[in-house]
Amino acid sequence: MLVGVVSDTHGYLDPRAVPLLEGVDHILHAGDIGDTTIIDRLTLIAPVTTVRGNNDKSGPESLFPEDVTLELGGCRVYLTHQVRLPRDENDPKMRPFLEMGATVVVSGHSHIPLQRRIGPVLFFNPGAAGKRRFKLLPSIGTLTLEDGTAKGTLIPLAGVLI
Repeated sequence: MLVGVVSDTHGYLDPRAVPLLEGVDHILHAGDIGDTTIIDRLTLIAPVTTVRGNNDKSGPESLFPEDVTLELGGCRVYLTHQVRLPRDENDPKMRPFLEMGATVVVSGHSHIPLQRRIGPVLFFNPGAAGKRRFKLLPSIGTLTLEDGTAKGTLIPLAGVLI
């Protein structure tokens, strides 16, 4: 199963992201949506699971949950906006993810793309799919979820032609 992952749109979905999401089976939005029309647009591509971010304090965006756990492609996916990355597998911050049996933890917030496996869990942040902020280039990601294993791909939007 191929899953598109976006975050931190802040009311603007970079148009270079849309063709890269065509053909995915599901889309995850890791918060700081800014405008629910973005979710509506993504829903035209594939089913979408969304959480709210720290900037989604009012309006319809505030009605999304803070976190969601779902099963996709034989994997347990934990989706939230902000995660404190554990240092290693023995860090106490790993305990909740190990107890829930998470295969992958998807988050946003930092606008910095990240893919790091800590023990059995893949921590994945697609970066930000909105307007360029903090001198960081916009990006998205994909997850290939199959038989309980997760493999991520980070996709910078710089140089993508539309």
